[in-house]
Amino acid sequence: MIEDVRMMADPKALEPVLLLDGVTRRFSQGSEQIDVLKGGHLAIYPGEIVALVGPSGSGKSTLLQIAGLLEPPTSGKVWLAGKDASRSNEAERTRLRRDHLGFVYQFHHLLPEFTALENVAMPRVIQGAKSQEATARAKALLQQMGLEHRMDHRPAQLSGGEQQRVAIARALANNPALLLADEPTGNLDPETGYKVFELLVQTARQHGLAALIATHNLEMAAHMDRQVTLQDGQIVQL
Repeated sequence: MIEDVRMMADPKALEPVLLLDGVTRRFSQGSEQIDVLKGGHLAIYPGEIVALVGPSGSGKSTLLQIAGLLEPPTSGKVWLAGKDASRSNEAERTRLRRDHLGFVYQFHHLLPEFTALENVAMPRVIQGAKSQEATARAKALLQQMGLEHRMDHRPAQLSGGEQQRVAIARALANNPALLLADEPTGNLDPETGYKVFELLVQTARQHGLAALIATHNLEMAAHMDRQVTLQDGQIVQL
């Protein structure tokens, strides 16, 4: 049974961590123009966990890519942590991603030649932290994930659920303001998936993060603060 995880702060008193303002995304397929997003609006506030639901092909991954500054919108603005990323160059967007975003994907994307501890410490080192500080941060996060006995194991030596917990710890390494997750339990069996989901959201709460989590699982979505979906290119509150 999934524990209820709704504890949203009062959004009226806060500035949004993520603001999508009139975002569109158009793709060309031969002579055809495909509008995936048609002026979407979305604000996510500190401490708020938002579920993004909808069938495959509805544009969820495109929306997450835009929110994560991994691809630009065709038009509209993306604000992250009070910064208009639409006006930023690639170097500034890279810095915004590094300093303010954490990503969790359906597949863990851990580096196979490194241990769990090294995988989690790496983003901190890339950010400029000293090795000792990065390692201490990684150890604390892996302990929080219940993986203190698996720190020196490489990904191939871990179960699917353990690999995904390492991926969650890695996403939190740089103290992000916003966590983006794209079907983070979609590659796990239901029992393991529910456990990983609870851990993901509870950890986001403990760290005071905002989160946008794409999922097909409506039961999981119902336990977040609110749910949005994509209908005909529009972001719709459920």
